[in-house]
Amino acid sequence: MVTIIGTLAVALIIWYGGQKVIQNLLTLGTLVAFIQYIEKFFHPISDLSEKFGILQEAIAASERIFKLLDQKPSIVSPVEPVKVKEIKGNIKFNKVWFAYNDKNYVLKDISFKLETGQSVAFVGATGSGKTSIINLLNRFYDIQKGKIFLDDIDIKRFNLQHLRKHIGIVMQDVFLFSGTILDNIRLGNKDISLERVIEASKYVNAHKFIEKLPDKYNYEVKERGQVLSVGQRQLIAFTRALVFNPEILLVLDEATSSIDSEIESLIQDALGKIMKNRTTIVIAHRLSTIRNVDKIIVLSHGRIVEKGTHKQLLKLRGIYYKLYKFQYQLQA
Repeated sequence: MVTIIGTLAVALIIWYGGQKVIQNLLTLGTLVAFIQYIEKFFHPISDLSEKFGILQEAIAASERIFKLLDQKPSIVSPVEPVKVKEIKGNIKFNKVWFAYNDKNYVLKDISFKLETGQSVAFVGATGSGKTSIINLLNRFYDIQKGKIFLDDIDIKRFNLQHLRKHIGIVMQDVFLFSGTILDNIRLGNKDISLERVIEASKYVNAHKFIEKLPDKYNYEVKERGQVLSVGQRQLIAFTRALVFNPEILLVLDEATSSIDSEIESLIQDALGKIMKNRTTIVIAHRLSTIRNVDKIIVLSHGRIVEKGTHKQLLKLRGIYYKLYKFQYQLQA
């Protein structure tokens, strides 16, 4: 609005002053000087108006931030958490029922057990409850019925920070912050040395492409890692998980056609390496990545409908067989 008024004022002065110049009642130099004075007069007013707009946006943003900070978490650590020296990684779901809204259950009577170092993959259609398994193990939500045990201890008895410290997550949508690749891998933990990061990145096949970048591990990436490919971001996520050396690994495997065959091979190799000697839960979309896991569980409408190894489930010719055959035909 201030800009419009200023522009109209200048236009009016040019129109009126131009007539006076033509009538020899005003010199051209005086008119030009007056126009410059008017522009200088409106400049601070325009700046003040702009700053006021920024202030209004800041006030609105701060209100949302304080509203978020004032919220009390629904999931809290127990008053007297259990003290455990080490986590082995034994996981047990015992007759678990879970709903996000306390009405429509997304998991129904789920029971399974994982020993230390074993791997399990969950397979099923979108909305079958696969991702909820990950959320519950991290205790992002509490269950309505049943029990979840870690090393034969109810996870509700653990301090939340202590529990999540021992769980590594490789997300399907890898989030990278604006900063260096090194900072994105160690997530602000200065105790993790560059040598340790390089060792981990070599192990999961990320070192080779990082070394080709202009500043290598100090290469600045944009927010969400837009300058990197999907496959490269996933390899960084594997490195990030490995440097923290968690006892339990949760992997959300994204189905995407934007990964070329070479990167696909590197990702599968990296996944196999970081799963070694770790209790691992994989939420699988690409069935080619889970053929060698110890156990595959098929979910349908929140229930376990099939369970077994890759070969056993193919012999059943059930849901898993149909999904595998469908993906194989697409790849062919």
